[in-house]
Amino acid sequence: MNSLERSIIANPALAHDGRLKINWAADHMPVMNRLREQLKVDRPLAGLRVAISLHLEAKTANLAEVIRDAGAEVVITGSNPLSTQDDVCAALAADGVTVFAKYNPSPEEYKDHLIKTLETKPDLIIDDGGDLVTVLHSERPDLAEQVRGGCEETTTGILRLQALEKTGELKFPMIAVNDALSKYLFDNRYGTGQSVWDGINRTTNLVVAGKTVVVVGYGWCGRGVAMRAKGLGAKVIVTEIDAVKATEAHMDGYTVLPIAEAAKQGDYFVTVTGNKGVITAEHMKSMKNGAILSNAGHFNVEIDTEGLATMAVSKQTVRKDIEEYVLEDGRKIYLLAEGRLVNLAAGDGHPAEIMDMTFALQTLSLLFVHENYQRIGKRVMEVPYEIDEQVSRYFLESLGIQIDSLSEEQEKYLASWQLD
Repeated sequence: MNSLERSIIANPALAHDGRLKINWAADHMPVMNRLREQLKVDRPLAGLRVAISLHLEAKTANLAEVIRDAGAEVVITGSNPLSTQDDVCAALAADGVTVFAKYNPSPEEYKDHLIKTLETKPDLIIDDGGDLVTVLHSERPDLAEQVRGGCEETTTGILRLQALEKTGELKFPMIAVNDALSKYLFDNRYGTGQSVWDGINRTTNLVVAGKTVVVVGYGWCGRGVAMRAKGLGAKVIVTEIDAVKATEAHMDGYTVLPIAEAAKQGDYFVTVTGNKGVITAEHMKSMKNGAILSNAGHFNVEIDTEGLATMAVSKQTVRKDIEEYVLEDGRKIYLLAEGRLVNLAAGDGHPAEIMDMTFALQTLSLLFVHENYQRIGKRVMEVPYEIDEQVSRYFLESLGIQIDSLSEEQEKYLASWQLD
């Protein structure tokens, strides 16, 4: 049985359109192209099976095909019901990758796709939000026996992994790709910043300049969202629970307020905390007529959508990916993309050049786990700095940018405690 016959996808006839998308992304991912050329020769993953759960769009497809070209059998599923692109799934399935995914599956289908991916008994995994790891540690621990280890893409997933490690329940080593410098400084900040506003702008077709944007959370993703909002001409309010981050937001020129106060002023709201219930029904009671709510955290738990639905006297879809809730007093509140990741559910995600770096980190980290899983042990490990630095160096080289190197004398000086 070939990969297309094994796959569960929406429409195989969409493969041509999906291939065009994948090729466009690949043409703008020079670091991954450089890795691909070497991996096609070395084939370090020959004989292994790799399971991937990521936002299944064109850039992710390129990652899957690079890992396939490294010799692995690749099985992939989505990590969010609304971010999967059916044409990309069809193209992958037609070209040697087994796919269990389709756009907007039911919760039962979504879970079944995860389990079917794991039932192929992978040797290595790449996870996003910890979905594969959670299933392996809760519902199907029998499928974890062959897993050597893997990589995690997000803050949310790393929190899950750290909780498992803390209790001694983690069954295999995982590398925290999200915590690499070449990930959060660029993907989380510049990728999220641009893609969130791409998603909001294309969905609403409304002006941002002169409006008030409330950014809930000032981690690296929040920094990016706030920076891009400011660049679009918005007045930006940041809400935080961390005093250091709140201080940084203040020094960066933003107004810092509690969410209860910010709720009264915002025109746009973007949640980027990774936590649940950061915008509650109580906050919505004081929002302006026409307030627009969106989420850029991994799961759709940051905005209390159930509370909003309970408060509303009517609800309708007024535009693709925009739900209008009319409250008892006549005020209207708009929710984008069902409260799911607005940059992927209502957009195409991060720019290809940004994901080039992130997926290069994933590729090299996966190879590191494969080569060192017995030595690492059952723990969450940071990306080795050598990999981090290598990815950024390759990225600079792809742009024709050169940097300096330390002289032998400078290296000796930095390594010595004597200041002469």
